[in-house]
Amino acid sequence: MTDVPLSGTTLVVGPSNAGKTRLTARTLTRWVDRHGPDGVVVFDFAPELERDGQVLGGRLDRFVTPPADAWQGVLDAHAPRATADSDDAALALADDNARRAARLFDAAPSDPRAVFVNDATIPFQHPDADPDRLLDYCEGADVAVLNALEADALDGDDPVSQVERRTLTAFRRRVDRVLELDGE
Repeated sequence: MTDVPLSGTTLVVGPSNAGKTRLTARTLTRWVDRHGPDGVVVFDFAPELERDGQVLGGRLDRFVTPPADAWQGVLDAHAPRATADSDDAALALADDNARRAARLFDAAPSDPRAVFVNDATIPFQHPDADPDRLLDYCEGADVAVLNALEADALDGDDPVSQVERRTLTAFRRRVDRVLELDGE
């Protein structure tokens, strides 16, 4: 598996279970081993969803225990596309995620050295949510690693998928590099 550079902003994308969270966790560990936990910020937005006996996605703490000195913002997130039975219900869940994630952004330290974001598009699946908020926050850090689903699931015409595609486009435009995992 590729190592993520410990400088600049990296977006890691791929389908479910391609190793995005594991790679982000490994990069967090490498950073802390080299630089310590001071200024480390971890946002974990991953919903935990089981389908056909397999956990899809998952939190960073499945692979690493973030250091106690790191600031952690963990969202008990909904999976709007997977759990809602209508577009309106999916948008309501996406709105709830966005509102609760905004509180985490408000509480985060203002001067991060390193930012690690698991399932970075989740707070921005609602049309009113602005991904520039996260991207602006990451600009001040020495390193930022964001991971996000990029798969057939986003090809739908439903409003959550449309907004998530726009969010990924915004991320791709603003990061220094994109690592695409194929799950193979």
